[in-house]
Amino acid sequence: MASISKGRNGHKRIQFVAGDGSRKTIYLGLASMKQAEEFKLKVQALVAASIIGAGIDDEVSRWLAGLDDKMHTRLENVGLVKDRTHGKATLEQLLDDFFKHLNVKPITALGYQSTRTALLGYFGADTPIRDIEALQADQWRATLKDAGLAEATIGKRVKLARQMFRQGVRWKMLVENAFADVKAGSPVNKARQRFISKEVAQKVLAACPDSQWRLLFALSRFGGLRCPSEHLALKWGDVDWEHGRIRVTCSKTEHHEGRGERFVPMFPELRPHLQEAFDEAEPGTEFVITRYRNRNANLRTQFQRIIRKAGLTPWPRLFHNLRSTRQTELAESFPAHVVCSWIGNTERVAGNHYLQTTDAHFARAIEEPKEKATQNQTQKPAETPCNDVQRHLAESQNPLVLLGNPASCAFTQDGVIAATGLEPVTRGL
Repeated sequence: MASISKGRNGHKRIQFVAGDGSRKTIYLGLASMKQAEEFKLKVQALVAASIIGAGIDDEVSRWLAGLDDKMHTRLENVGLVKDRTHGKATLEQLLDDFFKHLNVKPITALGYQSTRTALLGYFGADTPIRDIEALQADQWRATLKDAGLAEATIGKRVKLARQMFRQGVRWKMLVENAFADVKAGSPVNKARQRFISKEVAQKVLAACPDSQWRLLFALSRFGGLRCPSEHLALKWGDVDWEHGRIRVTCSKTEHHEGRGERFVPMFPELRPHLQEAFDEAEPGTEFVITRYRNRNANLRTQFQRIIRKAGLTPWPRLFHNLRSTRQTELAESFPAHVVCSWIGNTERVAGNHYLQTTDAHFARAIEEPKEKATQNQTQKPAETPCNDVQRHLAESQNPLVLLGNPASCAFTQDGVIAATGLEPVTRGL
C-alpha cells in the first residue's frame, strides 16, 4: 500500500496511492531506514482509515500527537490528517465549544458552570488542552477535596470534566482524555438524608402563609413532585377528580422516551390542599400554582423561613428530602416498580438517592412478633385449680369424672373434689 524510495542524496520518501487513486509522496529527509519503515506503517494505517472511513487506533493517535508541526503539515498536505489547529486549542476554547453544543435544562447548566469555573481557575484559560495530563487532573481533584467540598460534589465535577474532555477527543482537539481514569467517587451522600415525619409536616403546614404555599409543600411531601419544575407546570386540566389521579409533566426526564409525563394518585393527605386551592381559584384559571410562578423566585429561602416559624430547624436538601420521605413511606405498602412510576425515578436511583432507613424500621425490627408472644403463652398455660385436679385424677387409684364447669372446681379440705352446683360422680367404685 505504501513504499519507501531513496533519492540520490540519501533522502527518504514515502509513496502511496490515496483513496481517489492519485499517487502521493511524503518527504522524510535524512531519515534512517528503520525510521522510514516505522513511518511507512503509520502512513498505511492512515491510508486504510481514510479509505474505509474508520477511526485511527490509539497507537497511531499518540504517534500523531508526538509529531512536530513540520511533519504533521506534510501529512495534512497529502490529505491523511486534518489541520492541527484544533490540536493547539486552549482549555477556554474547548469549554466554549462544549457549552455552545450543550442542551440541558437551565438548572442543570448551573452544575456545568461550576465545573467550568473550577477548571479555568486551576489550569488557566490559555493552557493548551493537550498539555493537561493525568497527573495534573488528579491534582485538580485534590484541590477540590482541600476546598472542603463533599465527596458527592467532587464526584459530580470530575464526571463533568471527564465529559467535557471526552468531547474534545471526539472533536479531534486532543488525543487522550486526561480525566478518563480520575477517581470520581460516589455521588451518594446519605448523611444529608432526612425523614420528614407526618408530625413535622403538619407543623410546617400550619406555619404556611397561604393555601398556595400549603399546596407547594403538600405536592412535594405527599405527592412526591419535583419542586419547582413539576409544581409550576401543573394545570387544573391535569387533575382528574373523578378517578383520583394527577398528570405530572416531567421536564427533567422528558428527553427520555416515554418519560415525559407520569400519573400520581391523589393521596388522601394531598387532596384537601388541592381542593382548597381549587375553591379559591378564579374561574378560567389555568395553572394550579399562581402566586409563586416566577422561576427566579427563591422558594428555598422562603421555605426556610416557614420551617423556622414552625419552630423547627431547616433540614438539608429541603425539597429533595420531602420526595425522599414520600418514596420511603410508599415503599412500605406498594411494589417498587409502582412507587418509582409515581415518583418518577428508577429503582437504582431510588436505592441510591431516595430510600431511607428510619428509626421506625429499627423499632419494628426489635419488637417481638405478636404471633411469637401468643405462642409462648399457649405453650406455658397458667396454673389453675383445674390443673391440680387433672394431676390428681391422673394419679388417683379411683379416677373421678367431674361434671360441670372445670373452671369452678377445687379441692375440699378432705381431698374430695367439689364443683359449684354439682356433686362428684364416681365410676368404678
